[in-house]
Amino acid sequence: MKRWSLLIFLLLYFRAAIAEDGYRLWLRYDKIVNSKLLYTYLNQVNTIYFPAGTPVLDAARQELLSGLEGLLDKKINTDNNASASSLLIFTKAHAPLNLPALALKYEDLGKEGFYINSTKRSIIITANTDTGILYGVFHFLRLLQTGQSLEHLDITSVPRIQHRILNHWDNLNRSVERGYAGISIWNWHTLPEYIDQRYIDYARANASIGINGTVLTNVNANALVLTKDYLLKVKALADVFRPYGIKVYLTARFSAPIEIGKLSTADPLNDTVKAWWNAKAKEIYQLIPDFGGFLVKANSEGQPGPQSYQRTHADGANMLADAVAPYGGIVMWRAFVYSNASPEDRFKQAYNEFKPLDGQFRANVLLQVKNGPIDFQPREPVSPLFGAMPKTPLMMEFQITQEYLGQSTQLVYEAPLFKEVLETDTYQGGKGATVARVIDGDLHHYPQTGIAGVANIGNDRNWTGHPFGQANWYAFGRLAWNYELSAAQIADEWIKQTFSCDTMLVATTQKIMLSSYEAMVNYMTPLGLHHIMGTGHHYGPAPWITNAGRPDWNPVYYHRADTVGLGFDRTASGSNALAQYAPGMQQRFMDVHTTPEAFLLWFHHVPWNFKMKSGRTLWEELCYRYNSGVAAAKVMQQQWNTLERRVDKERFKQVQMLLAIQVKEASWWRNACLLYFQTFSKMPIPRQYEQPDHTLEYYKGLHFPYAPGNG
Repeated sequence: MKRWSLLIFLLLYFRAAIAEDGYRLWLRYDKIVNSKLLYTYLNQVNTIYFPAGTPVLDAARQELLSGLEGLLDKKINTDNNASASSLLIFTKAHAPLNLPALALKYEDLGKEGFYINSTKRSIIITANTDTGILYGVFHFLRLLQTGQSLEHLDITSVPRIQHRILNHWDNLNRSVERGYAGISIWNWHTLPEYIDQRYIDYARANASIGINGTVLTNVNANALVLTKDYLLKVKALADVFRPYGIKVYLTARFSAPIEIGKLSTADPLNDTVKAWWNAKAKEIYQLIPDFGGFLVKANSEGQPGPQSYQRTHADGANMLADAVAPYGGIVMWRAFVYSNASPEDRFKQAYNEFKPLDGQFRANVLLQVKNGPIDFQPREPVSPLFGAMPKTPLMMEFQITQEYLGQSTQLVYEAPLFKEVLETDTYQGGKGATVARVIDGDLHHYPQTGIAGVANIGNDRNWTGHPFGQANWYAFGRLAWNYELSAAQIADEWIKQTFSCDTMLVATTQKIMLSSYEAMVNYMTPLGLHHIMGTGHHYGPAPWITNAGRPDWNPVYYHRADTVGLGFDRTASGSNALAQYAPGMQQRFMDVHTTPEAFLLWFHHVPWNFKMKSGRTLWEELCYRYNSGVAAAKVMQQQWNTLERRVDKERFKQVQMLLAIQVKEASWWRNACLLYFQTFSKMPIPRQYEQPDHTLEYYKGLHFPYAPGNG
């Protein structure tokens, strides 16, 4: 009996060891099954030319060897003889002798770009820098993983944006604000001596998609991270990330000179305060020579800032910028600022704060602006700041973690959201001034360019809680490198690397992903509804809330439902937020009859009987959209179920259970919202739709005191 018990234990142990738990993300490197898609001589590769060198080159070489050995299922060696190798990797400064001339201008590659070329005899990966080689190696492995042909490769790839950064909202006690995948991956208690393998794999994953920076700490900052003990811990992480081209950044609490420096003030124009920050910057850079700089949230939601001393945001940002400038550091100053004292439409407040300061910031300050004017809603018009600050580098802030997009229980592929924002025309100076052209510096020739994504990463074994949350991390990185990639192309890449190249699996999963964003918008906030989630935790619908601590924390502030209609009038007859946009943008949204219906209730208070483009009234259209969202979620569930034999058992079952939750929550959203808005419209829910299974009072009575994500 003991022998059988031991055998069962061993079987379960080895099954667990090989289970697809999602930890490997898109870097699985399993043996290629359909090698016909690859260049015929690749399976003959036994030796590669890859000169030894720096820690970055060592990391790239190790990645290439492990990738090739896994994909080809054989041992690969390196050789210093280029003529004996059919795969050659080198920087410009270390090109092998007698190499045929390449149709390449190295100056076009910059510091991070790479070039891949293939002929019948060889494949070449080259770059100006070691970091460029690292990115080229990851791109080459992606070609293999996704079954691309290696014939006639002629790829030049250069990042469109300089600073491509993840913002972790991680606290020093390892809680994560708006985190839905466990606690923080940074174990401050065991750093700096203990280096978790997860830190290395985190760096590998980021480098594979071109992310080159990480902010380790929450924007609601803790000054303790700037003390010597914690800076030694930060240094340990920086040392791990450096070989993967990743810089570390920290959030700077503006009142740190008082809290840890024992000063009586944090006034940015005070000489003693300036000297304190200068000394702190010097201390950091002595430990971490390539420290990236600071991210700052100031005078917003209770955070300290320069306005506490009657100074401007420019005064505060410039003081910190001067402290890090001698070392090449930057300051990312968040524009998410709104005041409880201001009666203005919250939509307008960031513009009102920062537009007058255009041109007053130091060259190494980037103003970090959320994609929309409110707060990472399922769909927002772009922030008017993107069309208003030609003299100030603007940095995009997306939210990868799904605070308002169903959190970790829902499959929502965010690439369509990111693309919609980046392709929006601001009309600054005329047609064609897209948000992408603003943030990449093309429009205004900014000296610094950047894009940030609020991370969805935790210590869950699969990193992101929901297995498909990985796709949003991946999509952010790929678009930060090249925003011209399509959402479909990125989904195709991620599926093939994360699951397999099985044709039916790829096609079906891609359909699910590409339909998921619009489905979520429809069953949560159709037609431009926004910020109607539960207060605090933002989980689930609560459009009826009126008792939050300030007016603009209440959903009723945003939807403004009454017996006449629904929506927030932001035209000249209302808050006139439209005036903050360029004329071309204003024209888009000024007339209720021509406003895109996706943004209708953002800009207009619309009567319940208003005729929509479909011929339905607003109330009927609202019922239709909510129900179509639920129907789309059910289709996603059905489509996934057809893949049972094509997906590993572990991840299939996990996604299957989560999709069942998603359908349930989609129905909850529909029922609660329609019942509530019905109290104003006084109109019946059309009979062709599924009727709510509970009363409005039931939905109002639901409470979630332990909903995740509050930090």
